[in-house]
Amino acid sequence: MTVEGLAGERLREAAEWRLISLLFECPSAVWRSSVAEMAGEVGDSDLREAAGRAQEEASEGLYHSTFGPGGPAPPREVTHRDMMQLGYLMSELDTYYRAFGFQPLGAEPPDHIAVEAGFVSYLKFKEAYALACGDGEAAAVVASGCAEFLKEHLSSIATPMAEALAGSGVLYLEAVARALALRTPVAKPRFVVLDGAAEDTETCGAC
Repeated sequence: MTVEGLAGERLREAAEWRLISLLFECPSAVWRSSVAEMAGEVGDSDLREAAGRAQEEASEGLYHSTFGPGGPAPPREVTHRDMMQLGYLMSELDTYYRAFGFQPLGAEPPDHIAVEAGFVSYLKFKEAYALACGDGEAAAVVASGCAEFLKEHLSSIATPMAEALAGSGVLYLEAVARALALRTPVAKPRFVVLDGAAEDTETCGAC
């Protein structure tokens, strides 16, 4: 693929991720206009359908009953990272965002799924811009950072979100959650070695 073709591909991906980010935000009159406008920039049929259904289904009450406290689909990464303290996670996300000049808009916390998806959209656009400027080195740095962010952060929430919303009856959220999961690597299980385990005098089987 040519550099121009790759830049165009990244712009397409940036638009898709931006729409995913929007669809995970709390609905409002301005939100509906933004979703409709962004859907016109996206070629993916599933995302366009999700955006269309959102105009019919989405409401502030439905959003809070789904994503709010006690809801079936926690939207924050910290709820899916049992072994990570909130302060450490916030610091890690802040490092990512500051390193690439990303400033989240809105009132959602930095580990909210809409913010993290918005960051990926920003990185895709940033990579496309670097490619268009002929700065292959900068483009490679951004691409590497994006892949690492997807692996280390969004992978923790994408599949659980899709599973939580599957069969919910809220079709636009089911569709956008599937789209997110399809674009995100599956998180690998994290194992924790307990302190003192090496000193355990008991054995098991052939061990």
